[in-house]
This record gives sequence, C-alpha cells and structure tokens, in this order.
Amino acid sequence: MKKIKVNNFEISNSNPFSVIVGPCVIENKEHTLKIAESIAKICESIQINYIFKASFDKANRTSIESQRGVVLDKALEIFREVKSNFNCPILTDVHNEKQCKDLSSNDIVDIIQIPAFLCRQTDLLIAAGNSNKIINVKKGQFLSPQDIPNII
Repeated sequence: MKKIKVNNFEISNSNPFSVIVGPCVIENKEHTLKIAESIAKICESIQINYIFKASFDKANRTSIESQRGVVLDKALEIFREVKSNFNCPILTDVHNEKQCKDLSSNDIVDIIQIPAFLCRQTDLLIAAGNSNKIINVKKGQFLSPQDIPNII
C-alpha cells in the first residue's frame, strides 16, 4: 500500500480520511487567511487532517474576464503565512514547466497539482516529477481509468 507523508501526517487507505480544501483561486491575502482560519477551525473541531489548496493562477477560466489570481511571488508570501499560522501542508496548481521549476526550490508548497485539462501534457508532467514535490494529478473528464497509468 502506498503511503504519502505530508508535513505532520500520513495519507493512505489505512489512515483516517484527509481532505484537500481551500478557495479555487487566491483573490487577496485577507480573503485567503480568513478562509484558511475557518478551515483550520472546522478541521480541528472534527479532528480531520487537511491540505490547504489555492491556485495562484487559474489559467483555465470560463471567461477571460474572470479573476485569475495573483503572481507566484505574492502567492508564496500568502502561502507562507497560511502555513505558519495554521501548520498545514500547501497544494497549488501549476500550468507550465517554469512554474514547476520555480516551486521546486522552496519549502512553502508541499504538493503540486496538475489541473485536469493539463493531465496529458508530457512536458508539464515531467517538470512536475522533477520538482521533488508530491504530485497530485487531477483526472481529466475525457480520460478513462485505464488511461491513468500512462500519466504516471
């Protein structure tokens, strides 16, 4: 059985349920910290481990008018504060190889997530794999379960 150590807990089929939770995209520092505080309180009250998830750039928006997020450097500052205040692992999406490289050398983001629409982008998957981070690949709606081993 595969076990994944994330910060101060372990995820596996034999461990208690854990959640990945947070805002879709970082709008600003205050909003993100307020959500992180609410999540921390809820998860503590029900004694569940969680991974805080927010995207710094939501590049696959429905409308070009939609807010995409904040630049990576600003997001890292916000993530650092979330991690420091609430002692939780951090997960964020990436959309290109440079973002994987930029995230590989920091201790703030614990998990890189590949969005569903990008789950078959070979160069992105290789760059994420070379980041020395835990990788969470969202399964594209267009893939059958039999296609997942090709991603891995």
